[in-house]
Amino acid sequence: MPFFYPLDAIHGWNRLYGRSGLLQYQCVLPRATERDAIRALLDEIAKEGQASFLAVLKTFGDLPAPGLFSFPRAGTTLALDFPNRGAATLALLARLDAIVRDADGALYPAKDGRISREMFRLSFPRWQEFQKDPAMNSDFWQRVAA
Repeated sequence: MPFFYPLDAIHGWNRLYGRSGLLQYQCVLPRATERDAIRALLDEIAKEGQASFLAVLKTFGDLPAPGLFSFPRAGTTLALDFPNRGAATLALLARLDAIVRDADGALYPAKDGRISREMFRLSFPRWQEFQKDPAMNSDFWQRVAA
């Protein structure tokens, strides 16, 4: 199944990022703002000089996803992997968040270990409808919803 796992063809691909690993970033932007927002995201990344070794750009169709936390929605998604350079990378991602927020976009929390409460709630406006077992808890839920 090499089609589904293309990076497996590159021995030790994960070592490209160094000892500190990587931070993944994926957003989706609505059709009305996608072109300008993607340009702004790429300009911000270039200005910072932090390149992504892997970038994926694809479009999502218009079929609405039924789940409360479904990420796909009509528009374009951009996924990026950045070497973790600590505070500099986190600051860059915060600036990217602002661009996504201003474009009425959303972040993908499954690929983002530092999504803020504000971005999570903007990305998933129906989050309060989620019925969670009170005995179950996680650091993620404490950070974004509690």
